[in-house]
Amino acid sequence: MEAERKDEREQSPFLEMRGIVKDFPGVRALDDVDFSIKLGEVTALVGENGAGKSTLMKILTGVYAKDSGEILIDGKDAQIVDVASSMAHGISMIYQELNLVPTLNVAENIFLGREQKTSRGFVDKKTMHAQAKQIIESVGLYVDTHVLVNTLSTVQKQMIEISKSLSVNAQLIIMDEPTSSLTETETELLLSIVKDLKKQHVGVIYITHRMKEIFQVADNIAIMRDGKMVTNLIASETDTTEVVRHMVGRHVDTLFAKEEAPITDVVFEVEGVSTKGFLKDVSFQVRKGEILGFAGLVGAGRSEVMRAVFGIDKRESGKIKVNGKPVEIHNTVDALRYNIGFLPEDRKEQALILNMSVRENITLACLKRLAKFNFLDKKQEIEVSTDFIDRMRIKTPGMEQRVRNLSGGNQQKVAISKWLATDSQILILDEPTRGIDVGSKKEIHLLMSQLAQQGVAIIMISSELPEILGMSDRIVVMHEGRVKGELMRAEASQENIMQMAIS
Repeated sequence: MEAERKDEREQSPFLEMRGIVKDFPGVRALDDVDFSIKLGEVTALVGENGAGKSTLMKILTGVYAKDSGEILIDGKDAQIVDVASSMAHGISMIYQELNLVPTLNVAENIFLGREQKTSRGFVDKKTMHAQAKQIIESVGLYVDTHVLVNTLSTVQKQMIEISKSLSVNAQLIIMDEPTSSLTETETELLLSIVKDLKKQHVGVIYITHRMKEIFQVADNIAIMRDGKMVTNLIASETDTTEVVRHMVGRHVDTLFAKEEAPITDVVFEVEGVSTKGFLKDVSFQVRKGEILGFAGLVGAGRSEVMRAVFGIDKRESGKIKVNGKPVEIHNTVDALRYNIGFLPEDRKEQALILNMSVRENITLACLKRLAKFNFLDKKQEIEVSTDFIDRMRIKTPGMEQRVRNLSGGNQQKVAISKWLATDSQILILDEPTRGIDVGSKKEIHLLMSQLAQQGVAIIMISSELPEILGMSDRIVVMHEGRVKGELMRAEASQENIMQMAIS
């Protein structure tokens, strides 16, 4: 009888969300959305940025309150009013920005706020470490539970987040862009963990923009667009073309919108740049109209090079030339003076001021140009902001909306707009399409091509090899703080790039 009840429970949805509606000032974020998932099932939740995925999950995890609709757990009405009540129903979410305390050890992170206690009320470290060891090994992580989290790799930190979820007996785990910062090898490891969770009858909602991963792990694909649930597909019965068509509401004919541009004079030269303890004698150059790709494994030094030449990090040695003339760049103000723009990898920490409006963020780096007699020309600022909101198709109720209230992809568009508004002639883009849906990726790739046609020199760092191959005119490959080689577009392949990157 017990076995029959268990089998019946696994055949019916563990979670049902019916008719979910959520309004924000000036916009309906969710419009009569239905969603369900069974235990032991992986459902990919996909859609363009701003489609409503994050809002739906925030309602499920108690961060937002729904305006109408109902949530059922095991067929019964579930009153989810905060994060604690969501967790009490067996739901746990792993965010794209990992929520770990780097100065605490593995066991302390897993049981943070739920520390095991002795009969006298003291923290029972022995029991905590024993239980933590058992949990992390169940997901294939074999590290000392006494080591500090800040000594671990990104994929190991992801595994600790999964372990935290299992430690509270989560039956449904939501993963938001879990592989965005991982190498291909680390991604494969994480996907194998997702498959193991499925075998343990844990339900997984997998949010990603990476089509390849969807078809590797998902049983079902739930597709959202403009706050509505468009369709649900069985992964084994569909393909990338159909998924993308439903996501964007149109056919996307080519993945990379690379267009040819005239490549002329060298405008930016870096010679022998080194930093204390890491970068070693890095040299490269980029020409007008060229897109120079930087490839390599995570930690190879690509971002570190750009931070050094932009004046964020101190250089121990090296020379920089702009238009053939030596220049001194010791800080970001110097870099801006020479018309260099830099979109950093971490948009929330380094690229945006989240509590400021869309308008303020877009014009932040070009205020000097928008000022007359040291006073900001408000009319011109509004014109610039409106132009980029339209050009970049930024989904926002208005330019005064706080950036923190936008979806991740729309935040990225604002960050890119900020540097485009400076009229930079040398533009460094570090992971410009990370966390962005396929339709928006094409828009950004097309914009890069248009800028190159206008003579802008673009340096693009990307961890996605198809993007490097699809958009670069020339590719620099780095390994352990050094340039390992350079490839022209015609001769580059995933195989020879990876060979350079790992040797």
